[in-house]
Amino acid sequence: MKDWPATVDRAANEAAVAALGRLELVAAVAANGTIGRSGQLPWHLPDDLKHFKALTLGHAMLMGRRTWESVGKPLPGRRTIIVSGTLAGIPFPGVELAPSLETAAILAAKCPEQRAFVVGGTGLYTAALRTARAMHLTELDSMVDGDTWFPQWSRADWRVETETFHPADDRHAFGFWMRKYVR
Repeated sequence: MKDWPATVDRAANEAAVAALGRLELVAAVAANGTIGRSGQLPWHLPDDLKHFKALTLGHAMLMGRRTWESVGKPLPGRRTIIVSGTLAGIPFPGVELAPSLETAAILAAKCPEQRAFVVGGTGLYTAALRTARAMHLTELDSMVDGDTWFPQWSRADWRVETETFHPADDRHAFGFWMRKYVR
């Protein structure tokens, strides 16, 4: 029986590593790394929002407390897991709360048919970037003022699997690329 705790810890660590390796990041990022301003997106790109909905519908979304506060409610047809060490209680029925990214990833992995998307903010992106298997980035051609940024990452560690360009038009103030990066 002396080895039992080590066995449990090893199994828990293996589960956490596997769950963290399932993560996919989703973000819209300006050319200067901006992802937010005053708790909101600093742009309105309807086709990017459609892409976000199509990508995340039916799946788990992991988000930090501030991202949750900017969204303000669960998005229909998606599982919401808030990562926060300070949020006192579950703000809406059906929303799940996790104290760490690792715990949130394990919760998401309990439904293996669902993909697990990290949707913000900076701290969660930074933590997930080390183990994520994919990133779905909408990359704006322009620099935009903001107060929240996507973490720096090495393009050498990733390859573009798919990309689509969307030019600026009467509904989109900025041209942008929708790219899926994989390791």
